[in-house]
Amino acid sequence: MDEIAIGTLIASTLRVSTPLILCALAGCLSERSGVIDLGLEGKMLLTAFTAGAAAAVFGSLALALALAVAVGVALSMLHGYACVSHRGDQVVMGMAITMTAAGLTVVLGIAWFHQGGQTPALPDAVRLGPWLAGAANTLREAWAPIALLAIGLLGHNAMVYLALLLVPAVWWLLARTRFGLRLRAAGENPAMVDAAGLSVQRLRYAALGLNGVLCALAGSYLVLAQNPSFIPHMTAGRGYMALAAMIFGKWQPVGALWACLLFGFLDAAAIRLQGQPLPLIGTVPVQAIQALPYVLTVVLLAGFIGRARAPKALGVPYAKAH
Repeated sequence: MDEIAIGTLIASTLRVSTPLILCALAGCLSERSGVIDLGLEGKMLLTAFTAGAAAAVFGSLALALALAVAVGVALSMLHGYACVSHRGDQVVMGMAITMTAAGLTVVLGIAWFHQGGQTPALPDAVRLGPWLAGAANTLREAWAPIALLAIGLLGHNAMVYLALLLVPAVWWLLARTRFGLRLRAAGENPAMVDAAGLSVQRLRYAALGLNGVLCALAGSYLVLAQNPSFIPHMTAGRGYMALAAMIFGKWQPVGALWACLLFGFLDAAAIRLQGQPLPLIGTVPVQAIQALPYVLTVVLLAGFIGRARAPKALGVPYAKAH
């Protein structure tokens, strides 16, 4: 494989991994505070629809992002109201959000746009354009390693670079700040946090608020950067992949990043392998290649969910002692 092909594969991996990275970081924040979030898929789906619908109606990229973030935070606050304030079942609430989002996006899409649940195709003016594409094209003819890096790392949109920058930012927030220490303590020993005079509920709501923002960015990326319009069920299980990546990364942002890149690589490789004969195997059915990321999700969840040490208070509602 020449440098251009390798660089193209790296670029595809980064693009496909971006929503997974953002969603996995969202899961890290909520679950390190003690709140299980199986609603990542639903939050990403509904915010993707919000971004696509707002961009189609108002023709404004900024407004589309703002409304998507508002919806993402609102869903997280709903999750917090049910599970933090009223100590409801966190798993059931997460699945309820996902199931509601799956149906609501189709119903609203059909009612508003009359295109089978899709939104109209978005013009380039309301989509995220590439950065540094000119530099990438200039360096394609340079020395081979430089060309490989230029093709793989340059010419992406702002959300790709933001997702990569957010990984060390979230790590620093959790590991090096007072807020992060308190957030992790809320997920490990909420009684100790309460005894120190801090509000466990407030910390968990703060984590869920950040979770909603990151889920909204992940959903917006699908419509404003990856696809030209919203399509029903377009998340296609990415929220669960992000959850698996987070568990495989042991609830750490950097570990989750590597797992997301692995998922992205398999997805990008699957696209390239479609219809290509493999040594000793021959032509593999397209369906088998497309299933690779999902098979890996099941393997990771089955093989690592029992080994990885979750936060001790994860999924346990906390009631303030009187």
